[in-house]
Amino acid sequence: MPGQSKILLSVIIPARNEAASLGECLYSLAGQTDEGFALGRDWELICVDDGSTDATAKIAKGVPRVELLTAPVPAKGWTGKNAVLWFAVAQAQGAFILFTDADTVHEPGSLRRALHERERHEAAMLSYSPRQIVAGFWQRALMPLIFSELAVAYPPGKASDPASAVAAANGQFLLVEREAYFSAGGHSAVAGEVLEDVALARRFKRAGRVVRFRYAPEQVAARMYRSFGAMVEGWTKNLALLFPLPLLLALMRGLDAALIVGLPLLLWALPHLALVLWWQKLALVLLWLHVLRRYFMRVAKSNFSALDCVLSVTGVPLFCALLVRSWLHHTLRRRVSWKGREYKTNSSKASIDPR
Repeated sequence: MPGQSKILLSVIIPARNEAASLGECLYSLAGQTDEGFALGRDWELICVDDGSTDATAKIAKGVPRVELLTAPVPAKGWTGKNAVLWFAVAQAQGAFILFTDADTVHEPGSLRRALHERERHEAAMLSYSPRQIVAGFWQRALMPLIFSELAVAYPPGKASDPASAVAAANGQFLLVEREAYFSAGGHSAVAGEVLEDVALARRFKRAGRVVRFRYAPEQVAARMYRSFGAMVEGWTKNLALLFPLPLLLALMRGLDAALIVGLPLLLWALPHLALVLWWQKLALVLLWLHVLRRYFMRVAKSNFSALDCVLSVTGVPLFCALLVRSWLHHTLRRRVSWKGREYKTNSSKASIDPR
């Protein structure tokens, strides 16, 4: 295991062109210090600049007590993020390591609370799904759909159950025990994985390590995308890996939308179709109410606001289109793009990520 643990915790943030988000993230972390948990004495904050062409490095240098590293060019077969994290871990000194993204904002005291939670559950890996911050119509319409599907397909309870084969983790907040991390091979063992967080969670579970995963709005928030284009690129990269049957899922959700919109139109058209018997109308109304109830019970699992869940009906066509687009990129093109880099994919090795 490289290096010796000299402090309790190392917090590592990979950053590639994150000038819009990084400052808020770093200050939310650097402010979490007191007499019993002092930054620089008990824990360290490491930011790794991954070839940024914006003000990322300048922002990191401007935050007191942040250690800024410059990542080397990723070796062949490595994704940029995996290479950055493996490079940083080799220089980290903490007995525990928290990997977190530049688009996150951490609540006061969240680091100590996470360490205590990990200890209570004797978890070798503790991962949080953050409260998602969305802006603009399309984010508010699309994101509840995706996160509700994730909650249904990969329940946190099963991900945290050692007896379950379900593995889930979120790289936006991923706390690991140093010894367990290196025993599992760390990011070197998942070097080419686009969804490295769940790949690591699977390795931990297979090794018999305790993994704890939950939704934690009181601990951390994240704003994943700052433009429509970035959102399309990000979900194109991820959706076909998140869901093993993306085309079937697109068909099912498309049918939901067709029924939600189409049944009221059919009711309106009944007199023109000579279908005016009362029981025919009642049957259609009851079917429509059943479809609505099933849809909103499902999307409510996203943990988004009620208004966003209502808006999500309008986001179904975009969700279906992105599922198909992601499938095409992974299955036919076998390449995805992210932050100016292209990665080869292997759809037969799809993994699951709750992000």
